[in-house]
Amino acid sequence: MNRNLVFVALALLTWGFGEGLFFNFQPIYLKELGSSEAEIGLILGAFGAAMAITHIPAGRLADRIGRRPLLVIAWITGLVSTIIMAFARDLPMFLVGMMCYGLTAFVSSPLGSYVTAARGEWTVGTALSMTTFTFNMGMVLGPITGGWIGEQYGLRTVYFVASGVFVISLLFILLIQNQPIDRHDPEAPPLNLLNNTRLKYFFGVVGFAVFAMYLAQPLTPNFLEDVRGLSLSNIGFVFAMGALGNSLMAITLSRFESRRGYVIAQIMVAAFAFTVWRGTDAPILALGYFLLGGFRASRPLAMAQARALIHESQMGLTYGVMETINAIIFILVPPLAGLIYESNPLSIYPLALALIAISVIVSIIVPRRLIYA
Repeated sequence: MNRNLVFVALALLTWGFGEGLFFNFQPIYLKELGSSEAEIGLILGAFGAAMAITHIPAGRLADRIGRRPLLVIAWITGLVSTIIMAFARDLPMFLVGMMCYGLTAFVSSPLGSYVTAARGEWTVGTALSMTTFTFNMGMVLGPITGGWIGEQYGLRTVYFVASGVFVISLLFILLIQNQPIDRHDPEAPPLNLLNNTRLKYFFGVVGFAVFAMYLAQPLTPNFLEDVRGLSLSNIGFVFAMGALGNSLMAITLSRFESRRGYVIAQIMVAAFAFTVWRGTDAPILALGYFLLGGFRASRPLAMAQARALIHESQMGLTYGVMETINAIIFILVPPLAGLIYESNPLSIYPLALALIAISVIVSIIVPRRLIYA
């Protein structure tokens, strides 16, 4: 591992801890600020919209001007946004910080292309899984610490603590080096993404899979508190096990061929939905969140499959399109989940199971014909 990947890993490790302090508690804190579950769904949808609008421009800029400047901008934006949330005393100001934090999602495509270019002899899937592993190892302790701080001093305090952690993370990301910009041969340009039919079909596969896997997630923190009756400390423990699952599944599934690993990841998310649906005790629910690690692990596996369909100079834009697809799903799903939750909190889990079953079949058949035929 070269020095740049070391500093990226350290930056992600500390950022994961800082984000883990508050991120999974957002729906609960929004409720404390006066939002209903349906309103929380709409807010999370708006958060997804903030994420969606930046990915493609960021990916294009990463291909044109380089990746490091965008990484630094994303880290600074995340720090400032968290400070705004920490100092907010009412819902409108908090939402300003929250939406600005959503904009930092543009980091995904330049980060993915930076790590891919710096991978050395690693496979694309292994290099991208390293980012998932280090970020989520940081998140293992974040929810436990955030839950304890929330019970002792209130959830607002965790945003102040997270801001301090983000300062350390920013120092690490400032130490990475610039990379040369990838160029294609002007006399033999790669196939334009708009004309890349195989890639567009693959985007459809990924979009449906993300929708199916994400459907049960947005309101599950509220479900754990309202229906299962868990305390904030117990919820923090559950979230920590989820972060541990994210890390371990990212490394474990990266050892599989990417298409096969992508299918296994979806099966794990189905196991999460079933466990939360049927489980009642904190240890069982923690196991479910551990298996949810398949959701995070699926992202680098999808990107590794897409990498086989494009030219190296198109990495940033392609990854940006994929992140935009994910973000659009994050816009559409939370309001739908909020409505389902208010109607019947339990019903969303069997629905998610049915959709994931369909997605698994599609993910077995279609990518094999697009990439491996």
